[in-house]
Amino acid sequence: MGLQIFLFACTIALLASSSLVSAEVVKHSSHIPNISARKTLACLVERLVAENDTDSISEDGILKDLDIEGSNIDYGLTATSIASKDFGGIYAVKPLAFIRLARADDIVRVIRRALQSPTLTVAARGNGHSINGQAMADHGLVIDMKSMGDNNIIDVNVASMYVDVGGGVLWTDVLKRCLGYGLAPKSWTDYLDLTVGGTLSNAGVSGQAFRFGPQTSTVMELEVVTGNGVKTVCSNSQNSELFFSVLGGLGQFGIITRARIMLQHAPDMVRWIRVVYSEFDEFTRDAELLIMSEESFNYVEGFVVVNSDDPVTGWPSVPLASNQSFDPTHLPKKTGPVLYSLELALHYSKHDDSSTVNMLVEKLLRQLTFVEQLRFEIDSTYMDFLLRVNHAEQVARGSGSGIWDTPHPWLNMFVSKRDIAAFNRVVFQNITKGGVNGPMLTYPLLRSKWDSRSSVVLPQSDIFYSVSLLRFTHAHPKESEIKQMVAQNNEIVQTCIKNGFDFKLYLPHYESTAEWKKHFGDQWKRFVERKSQFDPKAVLAPGQKIFTRNHQL
Repeated sequence: MGLQIFLFACTIALLASSSLVSAEVVKHSSHIPNISARKTLACLVERLVAENDTDSISEDGILKDLDIEGSNIDYGLTATSIASKDFGGIYAVKPLAFIRLARADDIVRVIRRALQSPTLTVAARGNGHSINGQAMADHGLVIDMKSMGDNNIIDVNVASMYVDVGGGVLWTDVLKRCLGYGLAPKSWTDYLDLTVGGTLSNAGVSGQAFRFGPQTSTVMELEVVTGNGVKTVCSNSQNSELFFSVLGGLGQFGIITRARIMLQHAPDMVRWIRVVYSEFDEFTRDAELLIMSEESFNYVEGFVVVNSDDPVTGWPSVPLASNQSFDPTHLPKKTGPVLYSLELALHYSKHDDSSTVNMLVEKLLRQLTFVEQLRFEIDSTYMDFLLRVNHAEQVARGSGSGIWDTPHPWLNMFVSKRDIAAFNRVVFQNITKGGVNGPMLTYPLLRSKWDSRSSVVLPQSDIFYSVSLLRFTHAHPKESEIKQMVAQNNEIVQTCIKNGFDFKLYLPHYESTAEWKKHFGDQWKRFVERKSQFDPKAVLAPGQKIFTRNHQL
């Protein structure tokens, strides 16, 4: 039976390159079992070659020694349904195939075969949480990083305080495994159902970054498969150019198959606090004081709140427990259209005396100037605190509203301290004063905690603010609603440009080379040189739209 399916798949794939069979036939031949994975990829590559009017290549040539037994390949309708969509829900791109590999070494084989085609590209897909199609490949090969066996290791080294993790592992699983040893990584993202390779390819930012830097600053070593089809171990001292290229490199230089992450002793508990401000300058002054102080909270974030009773973005979104309520009568009479909230967390041990914890919390809060009656706090386990967004996801999915699976036109950016007050006036207090149907995060970060050798680009100032407009749409949204959200995001970006703000997009998305050049600025030359070295044929991460296949670098 396996041979019959293989012959049928090859026949369909080869005939599809001619006018004898319509594309619909190929679409409905969607899945090939494990036993024929090697042959299927052979057919797909031959089909692509034929479509591009190049010489037909036999298995003795391009397909020789391609050994990916134990894997499987979906194409047609199945591949499209899985790998053509992401969390953003704005873009849809049809891949040629969606590949579930058994071993990390198979990535080498797939990339090398792609290199022998004139146009084939390869994208690594983690948990599909990209926003603008960054993990997609138009008529290319999409690799399912979560499915790989030896790529999904979590090996904790207690003595040396690090963990070796496969690139397709979710941070949620890293947390749970490490806590079993009383340890935990130092830096996180707010949402942990993201893959290790995915966040390290961007930066990985949350409220711990002011102290430890982004997740990319806590990496000791990487195993990477480059766009040249070479698997390499790299670190600060070994193959360092590749190491820093890949960190924050948007997947342009290599696919991360393993990462060695620094660990620290994990706390048991967290005192979780939110305080409210009516004035932006007081909010930013206190936030910057906390991130600059040697004695501070372990986590510092902030968000903007609409001055209304809207349950999603207004007053009710601030309290931390159901028995807490927001009383707006405590606000100054001249309060504007939006409020500001600092979100703070202090780690402690379950063996610590509660009075000692309380005294430290009061000492740290005493130096702040928030509205005293608008303070909310609870105690939480460390795990529950770190999984707070995952819990919110479970509630959203359980509600039956469908909002987690609808489009999410998010905008993420870094804005210089120099311009954050002006940004507040023109964006928070004007363009988005009615809310974005989701959280509006903003909090300061220290440039000194980011390694300038990585591929991430930042604003110029020593302190800059992370700004995230995390828009959600209603179930079954109208196309006009989504377009309006996207248009408002574009308005914000254009406003920043018009006003000369020092800013950079985080999780960037641009449509033209000129825009990417402007994004990277004086680091563009270095970025291109790294691309020329590690992926000269631009096989990797085509969804970023930075380079096109065989682009002359």
